[in-house]
Amino acid sequence: MKSTYFSKAMTFLPLLLLALGLQAQSNDATNPNPGMSKVRIVRLSQVKGSVQIDRSDGRGYERGIANLPIVEHNQLRTGEGIAEVEFEDNSSLRLAPNSLVEFPSLERSASGATISSVHLIEGTAYISLVKPQNSKAAANEFTVIFGNRTLNLDPATHVRLDLAGTEAKLAVLDGSVHVGEANGAVIIPKKRTATFQTLDASEPTVARSVEASPFDGWDHEAASYHSGVAAFSAFNSPYAYGLRDLSYYGSFVNSAGCGGSMWRPYFASAAWDPFANGTWAWYQGAGYSWVSPYPWGWTPYHSGSWAYCGDVGWGWMPGEGGGWYGVNNVAALTPMGRTTGSSGRMQPPHLPIHPPLPHAPSMIAINTKPIPVSQVASPTKFEFLKDSAGLGVPRGTLGNLNKFSRTSISRGIASTAIYATVPRAGQSIGGGITRSEMLSASIHRGYAPTFGSSSPGNYSGTSYAGSSNAGGMSGGGGSSAGSAPAASGGPSGGGGVRK
Repeated sequence: MKSTYFSKAMTFLPLLLLALGLQAQSNDATNPNPGMSKVRIVRLSQVKGSVQIDRSDGRGYERGIANLPIVEHNQLRTGEGIAEVEFEDNSSLRLAPNSLVEFPSLERSASGATISSVHLIEGTAYISLVKPQNSKAAANEFTVIFGNRTLNLDPATHVRLDLAGTEAKLAVLDGSVHVGEANGAVIIPKKRTATFQTLDASEPTVARSVEASPFDGWDHEAASYHSGVAAFSAFNSPYAYGLRDLSYYGSFVNSAGCGGSMWRPYFASAAWDPFANGTWAWYQGAGYSWVSPYPWGWTPYHSGSWAYCGDVGWGWMPGEGGGWYGVNNVAALTPMGRTTGSSGRMQPPHLPIHPPLPHAPSMIAINTKPIPVSQVASPTKFEFLKDSAGLGVPRGTLGNLNKFSRTSISRGIASTAIYATVPRAGQSIGGGITRSEMLSASIHRGYAPTFGSSSPGNYSGTSYAGSSNAGGMSGGGGSSAGSAPAASGGPSGGGGVRK
């Protein structure tokens, strides 16, 4: 019964977000191009290791944190780290270590379609575009720029782009890519690699294979996770991003004392406070935006509203509070009036809802109380902590979280057996694991399969259950600056970590 109720609630949610999105479009009063809306933000959905962002505010590069909004002209770069950006239609961009991208254009047409351009300046980027289920909807446009080259990617295309110096290699993992040349079009089909000279217009050379990369496994796993909400695109909702996180990290509940259904995260007791920890981030022309540290903390902090019910605690109500708030999301943080059930008293939020005054620091961490973080407790055990609300829990790889949630709330902690897989891109097992390779490692529930078994994607996966903790392993989507540390101390095994 509970799963059926949740399914109905999640089916309704895209329809609601569609209406909110159209309202947000109609309120755009600063658009310099007729028929084009600049009211767009995309989401920094995953952060591991060293990630920095330049938010085009004159302050230069700052630490990147999960759920930070990205707007037009921002730059994102990785050092010894990886990052993911999620677009409204659930398409995604992933950056391997030592990569730099810029977002020259993030617009929305009058028809509701998005127009996005990504400029890869250096390094490696994976781009996974979804296929709209509604054939009558206006198609989104996506352009990738590298050197003097510009490619328009069709929906349902999945590519890996490696840029080093004046040479770029485009590996087509799914779909096909059309390249317009002076002598006609070149079609690069699936499982082919095109090599471009970026400073001239010469025709690319095409190889009949795709070389493996250590980060193919991470890309494959992330793309599969996002595909879990592909069916929602049938509703043509402009704001599908974040819905997969809601379905994995929580569920809708119905409380008689609160007058309606609300979504609540797993691993959250009635004492948990959604406003106790986070970061205020300044955006030129929009003011301060609240950034939540939780892996699901996107949609509930940019639409609807939060309400407190004494029977269950805080919950998010998608139908309350007005519209989609984008960067200026203070209205989404204003609690709606709800009683505490039998007591009939209101429970105020612990965090003052008012953002900082202008000209304060560009990022201000808020920690009104300590925040628990679920994490790897040993190379073979993961611990879920009460009131962590999913912080530190890796997305999509530990199965159904509901049972662990109930146990952690009643006992304070729950645990499960785990193992880690580290893609090696065909390398031999000996010699240890680099720190960069550890970034792409993933945690799985259960016990390690046969040593050296193959993992999904075009790479060689190696399972580890060793004892070395060097380098750590972060769960979830990364931590919020000043809010909560990423889970660390995870399994690496296999001879330790080397630089």
